Amino acid sequence: MALSCASPMAAEAQQVPIKGLGRFGGWRDNALVGYGLVTGLAGSGDTRRSGVTRQALRNVLTRLGTNVADDQISSRNVAVVMVTAVLPPSANVGDHIDVTVSSIGDARSLAGGTLIMTPLLGPDQQPYALAQGALLAGGHRFDSDLNREQRNYPTSAVLPGGATIERAVESNVASTQGEVSFLLASPSFSTAERVAARISAQIGQGAARAVNADEVRIRYGGGPAEVVGFIAGIENLRVEPDGNARIVINERTGTVVAGSDVMISSVAIAQGDIKVSVVAENIASQPGFLNGFAGDARSLIVTNTALSVREGASDAAFRFPNTSVADLVQALHQARVDTRRIISILQAIRAAGALHADILVQ
Repeated sequence: MALSCASPMAAEAQQVPIKGLGRFGGWRDNALVGYGLVTGLAGSGDTRRSGVTRQALRNVLTRLGTNVADDQISSRNVAVVMVTAVLPPSANVGDHIDVTVSSIGDARSLAGGTLIMTPLLGPDQQPYALAQGALLAGGHRFDSDLNREQRNYPTSAVLPGGATIERAVESNVASTQGEVSFLLASPSFSTAERVAARISAQIGQGAARAVNADEVRIRYGGGPAEVVGFIAGIENLRVEPDGNARIVINERTGTVVAGSDVMISSVAIAQGDIKVSVVAENIASQPGFLNGFAGDARSLIVTNTALSVREGASDAAFRFPNTSVADLVQALHQARVDTRRIISILQAIRAAGALHADILVQ
């Protein structure tokens, strides 16, 4: 079978807002982490072997005015956990954020538990939020007489809106040098230059310059009260980004994602379906007729092998002129070539130097 595809039409230029290409410097998320205790578990918490759990429970009870000895703590209804969250740059005092809770002991499940008030610390070791509430595990695990039933991963849970912001983070978008930095999510010298040119055309010649493939610096002469309006007038400007020639392949799921403008030089493809199989058969030789003459005769294991080579009926040969990956994949699908073979063909074309794009295998 031979297929031929015409050259693809040029992709229509598409402009996107500048705010969809990256973010402004100083406007970022902040990681929070805490160490807490989950109570109310139905016997699925940490065992007595976990000394850190007994110490954490004793500390909590001490702060609440109850003094207990270490040998008096043997409950399996508690578990020690790590609590993580993300503090957005726009968070204000009193806002709520989601929390993720994960066991660090030997608890079997956190289902049905309640997180005791836990401070969430930033990189500066200062508390920025307090987390507390009932957990949503999304799974379970039950054990009885060496029988086990488990669904999903019950040692991790979420707490939607379970943390309250106690301290806001000041986001300084404008630097002390009177500049605002715009950081591209996908570094590209061409895109950075286009963003700088578009901003300069809007607010004044030379107002923006590309200092790297991922950063554009914008001159700002206003005060702190005017920076919001200044950025609002920039982020909605539309720019045509430079496309990266890239193909993403997920071999586990058989997924291929590529831009329609990823080009392939003239190439010929031969896809053969040859199956080679080797079958081994073990036969035991029983020397029964020698039992009366030779008492030390034993059975002999004989191995017979058979080699077969079968050439399938789905062999195909393809010839393509200069075309795109989109046309190639469409033609191969029409020829009933499965996805995994398409992946191997793309990798072979890349090795042959005919595919002008980077391949990322996940």
